[in-house]
Amino acid sequence: MVKEERIKFFCLRFATHFEYSGNMETEDIVISLTALAQPSRLAVFRLLVQAGEEGMPAGKIAEALEIPPSSLSFHLKELNYAGLIKPKQEGRFVIYSANYERMNAVIGYLTENCCNGKPC
Repeated sequence: MVKEERIKFFCLRFATHFEYSGNMETEDIVISLTALAQPSRLAVFRLLVQAGEEGMPAGKIAEALEIPPSSLSFHLKELNYAGLIKPKQEGRFVIYSANYERMNAVIGYLTENCCNGKPC
């Protein structure tokens, strides 16, 4: 699948509707939003969303965003703690990908009572 098709697929699959099952606690939302309320972490998360389910190794993330590896490690730890990314060991590399379920749950929580219950 070419990059444009993959992006369109993810947009259709994950961004056109946000089903909130009501299982997120306020503390979970605050942790997620706090993790994203820092420019470098927000940039990392957005890059991983763009990368799709394949994800990216830390070195490529650091290179793409020009973040020193020591700083990136801290930011990845915070995003992982918030449940926004998923690390996966592949050989000697750790591949990071966005956790779309968590992303959709956060957006669903924020938009749960949107538009007075009418479809937007």
